[in-house]
Amino acid sequence: MITCGTDWAEDHHDVALADESGKLLAKRWIGDAAFQVKGVGLDSREARAVLAAAPEPAAAARLSAPRLRSVLRKAGRQRYIDSWVERLRPIFAAEQLHQLPAVEQAMGRQTLALVSQLDAACRAADDLAEAAAAAFAAHPDAEILISFPGIGPVTGARVLAEIGDDRARFRDARGLKAYAGSVPVTIASGKSLVVRNRKVKNQRLAAAGYLWIFGALPSPVIKEHYDRRRAAGDRHAAAMRNLFNRLLGCLHHCLQTGQPFDLDKAFPTPALQPEVVAA
Repeated sequence: MITCGTDWAEDHHDVALADESGKLLAKRWIGDAAFQVKGVGLDSREARAVLAAAPEPAAAARLSAPRLRSVLRKAGRQRYIDSWVERLRPIFAAEQLHQLPAVEQAMGRQTLALVSQLDAACRAADDLAEAAAAAFAAHPDAEILISFPGIGPVTGARVLAEIGDDRARFRDARGLKAYAGSVPVTIASGKSLVVRNRKVKNQRLAAAGYLWIFGALPSPVIKEHYDRRRAAGDRHAAAMRNLFNRLLGCLHHCLQTGQPFDLDKAFPTPALQPEVVAA
């Protein structure tokens, strides 16, 4: 089996092929200035289509506005096509470092091979995500999971797949939290007492939980709790884990009682202390 993957730095992407043993078969450095747009990366349909149409710097510089517009439209982009063309053409026309013509053509062919592998992997991932979302929507617990901030169809499917729908699987919320690794573990030996984050856990659920909390941060209430934990001295990972731990407890309660998530009940507003007026 051959695996295709991408690694990115601040100014470029590395697209690589590796075999089952992890041995690197091919690697290509690709400048990233053209696709440094929020929500768009090298694995986007637009980037893959442009790389397939112009795998070499010289070929990209020769792309006309109508041709580039057609490539973007065939990739599925429907809005802001003209602004994309106006942004991409100066980048492609800028002076680039070149190899010898024969070497550059060979690297272009290598890029085409890598892009075809990446395109197949992305299309397979999209198909799997659609199938998972459809199966999740048909599950009776989907409505409860979707009521939580940060959980969409794909993240909800991942969380549900890991915790299951057997209500007796976890005796209480703490059991679910320990399974997910969100609750710390206490190690006591003699007079020594150490509390640290749990290493033995369901790694897939923990990874889904990180995406869950990351998606929930735009909620003002969730963000306020995160900021409060950070101000108390928590690092980013610890604050995220604290939120995951709290929402997992809420999820266990909601699944047991069959009720949707209520943000106001989960994060009640602290009561204001009355001011003491001096006599």
